[in-house]
Amino acid sequence: MSKVLVFDFGASSARAIIVSFDGKTFGMNEIHRFPNEPITADGTLYWDIDRLLGEVKTALGKAVTEGIEAVSVDTWGVDFAVVDDDGSFIERPVHYRDNRTGAVIDEVNGLFGGADKLYLRTGIQPAWFNTIYQIYALKKARPESLERGHFLMMPDLICNYLTGEFHNEYAEATTSSLLDPETKNWDKEILRTLGINDGIFCDMINSGEVFGYLRPEFAGDRKIPVIAVPSHDTAAAVTAVPASEKEFAFISTGTWALFGTELDRAVISREAFDAGLTNEGGHSGTVTFLKNIMGMWLFQECRRSFRLTDCSIGFPEMEKLAEAAEPLKYFIDPNDSGFAQPDDMPEKIAAYIKRTGQGDATDRGALLRAVYDSLAAEFAVTLDDIERITGRKFDAVYMFGGGTKDRLICRLTADYTGKRVVAGPTEATALGNAVSALVGIGALGSVAEAREIIRRSGLTKEYEPNFNASAKERYKAAVK
Repeated sequence: MSKVLVFDFGASSARAIIVSFDGKTFGMNEIHRFPNEPITADGTLYWDIDRLLGEVKTALGKAVTEGIEAVSVDTWGVDFAVVDDDGSFIERPVHYRDNRTGAVIDEVNGLFGGADKLYLRTGIQPAWFNTIYQIYALKKARPESLERGHFLMMPDLICNYLTGEFHNEYAEATTSSLLDPETKNWDKEILRTLGINDGIFCDMINSGEVFGYLRPEFAGDRKIPVIAVPSHDTAAAVTAVPASEKEFAFISTGTWALFGTELDRAVISREAFDAGLTNEGGHSGTVTFLKNIMGMWLFQECRRSFRLTDCSIGFPEMEKLAEAAEPLKYFIDPNDSGFAQPDDMPEKIAAYIKRTGQGDATDRGALLRAVYDSLAAEFAVTLDDIERITGRKFDAVYMFGGGTKDRLICRLTADYTGKRVVAGPTEATALGNAVSALVGIGALGSVAEAREIIRRSGLTKEYEPNFNASAKERYKAAVK
C-alpha cells in the first residue's frame, strides 16, 4: 500500500488528502480542510498566506504518522510571490481577482505589438489576471522587489515552505504568459522587453521529479520527498481523466469551466486566438489546449446573493428551479467581464438579458436556467472550435470536478453538444495530483495505467445525448 499526501488549493477552500493505492484501487481520506479566502491590506487583495502555511503545517502533523511516502501540491494558476534566500517575503502573493492589472494591460500588449502578437508568441490567451500583467504592475509600483530573490508561483511557494528548495514547475509556469512554448522554459526576451530581471526565475522542474525533501521540522528523521506534479489544478485534474482513447475532449467543472483536449505540442494560430483557445502545460510536458469559461462561479455567486434573504436555498434547490423553468428562453455570455467580480449576480444576469434585448427575466428559475443553457451552449460552440482547429472528432466529452454533481449541467452538455458525456470523478484534481506523485515514486507505472484504474472504479456516470442542434445557434444569435 502506497500513500501520498496531496494539498489541493481551490478557489474557496483547501484540502489535505491522503491518497492510497493498493495496486488495484485508489482510496482518499481527507484529513484536513480549511478556507482559502483572500484578505485585503492597503487596498490590495492578497492570499492569506501566513494562515494557509500554518494550516499546511497542521495537516503535516496529522499526516506524517500515517506512513506517507510523498507530498505534492496544486493550486490555481497565475499568482506568485517573490522570496529571499531564507524564504522570507520580498513580495507577498496577490490574489488574481485584485484589480492591479487594469492600468497596465494595454501598455504590456503594446510592448509586443498587440494582444494577438503576444498570444502568437506564448500560446496563452491574454486575460486580465495573467502573471505577465501582474508582474508588470508590480514592476511599475515597486521595481526594487524584482531585483533580487526568487520568483515562485503558488505551488512552488508552498513546496519551498516544505523543503527550502527553489524551483518553478512547468505546468503552473505555462499560465504566466512568460514561457517559450517551444523550449518550455522562461522566455528571456519577453522578460527583457518587460524590463524584468531574469535572474529571479528558478530552474524549471517537470512532473514526477523531486522538488526536495520535507524539512526535519515536518518529517523528523524520515526522508519524505515532495514530488513536482502538474501543479496547476486544471493540469492535475486532466491527469485523472478516465479516457481510454488518446484523443479526448474534457471539461474541468469548477469555479472555472475549462474545455479542451490534451496534445503533445501547442497549437498557436490566429484561428486559435480568435476562438479563445489557450495552451497550458500538462503532465509529462503535454499541453492542454483549452478555453477558460466562467463556470460554477456564476452559480456560486447566485447562491450567495439568494442566501442573503433565503438561507435555506442551496445548489440542489437551484438546480430544481432551473429545471422547472422554460428552456432556451434567455442567454448570457458566461465570459462577459461584468460577471467576473463578486457582486449581486442575479441582478447582473437580469441586466445583461434586458440590455441585449431578450426581455425581462426576474424570477430565480429563469435567471438560473439562462446560466445553465448558456454554459452548455458555450460548451457546444467551443467543442466545434476545438474539433475544427485540431482536426479531431470526439465521440464523448469527459466532465470532471465538483460541477459534475449537478446532473442538469451534465445532461444539457450532452444534449447541446450531441456527444455522450462521461461525468466524474468529482475529486479529479486531488486524484490527478496523487497519480503524478505515485508515478514519481514508482508506485504507478504511468498516467495511462492510472486512467484505466479510474475508468474501472465506478466513479463516473454517463449521459446519452438527446441532441438539440438549435441550442448553440440560438445562443450565438443572442450573445455573439
